[in-house]
Amino acid sequence: MDQVMLENCEKRIGYCFEDRAWLKKALTHSSNKGDGRPSNERLEFLGDAILGMVISEYLFGHLKDRNEGELTRIKSVVVSRATLALQSADLVLNEFISVGKGMLSSERLPLSVMANVMEAIIGAIYKDGGLEPTRKFILDVLADDIKEAVRDQNRVNFKSLLQQYAQREFANAPTYEVIDDTGPDHQKSFHVVAVIGKQRFGRAWGRSKKEAEQRAAEFTYMSFVQSGMPASSGPGEF
Repeated sequence: MDQVMLENCEKRIGYCFEDRAWLKKALTHSSNKGDGRPSNERLEFLGDAILGMVISEYLFGHLKDRNEGELTRIKSVVVSRATLALQSADLVLNEFISVGKGMLSSERLPLSVMANVMEAIIGAIYKDGGLEPTRKFILDVLADDIKEAVRDQNRVNFKSLLQQYAQREFANAPTYEVIDDTGPDHQKSFHVVAVIGKQRFGRAWGRSKKEAEQRAAEFTYMSFVQSGMPASSGPGEF
């Protein structure tokens, strides 16, 4: 992993390291640690704890009318593996993750790896720069997810349901692909398809990528539940 790649990763995440050794460690998966090089597992452990603290502190300070149960539900969505994996994918961190040869043959990295590297980067920023830049990174990256979780806390999280179903039935997690968008930059609508493995399923439009993903997940999940057969990316959609 050369310095140019590390610099490009810094640009992607919006943080410049004083000591890039922390970033290099955060991007090294356990399958490629070899030669005594440490993997990102310890940083992942640290990042998970810091992430939980920062989100808890933010929700406690900004949602003064919510009780403990409501805060817990919102936090669980924001810090979930699915949320972290999707944000990691949005930052295209897979371009920088150092993995072993066995994983290089896969078409895409598992969502668990994508989620883990996000936590490891949080831990690395904390070790390099302390709490304030770490808090800024977390709240910047997860800002939309926090808003969505607060707004939709009483709605069913179909992305979470579909992920559980797909992992149980297909040993694979769903991803979401933008296939079209329309409208001016300040008022775009997005057309998203849910993908499991190499198969495309339900499609949906939304006023944001998050909304379209949620609706595509709902369409796909409900097609499984109602008929046992998933909706193809053919005529049916939301």
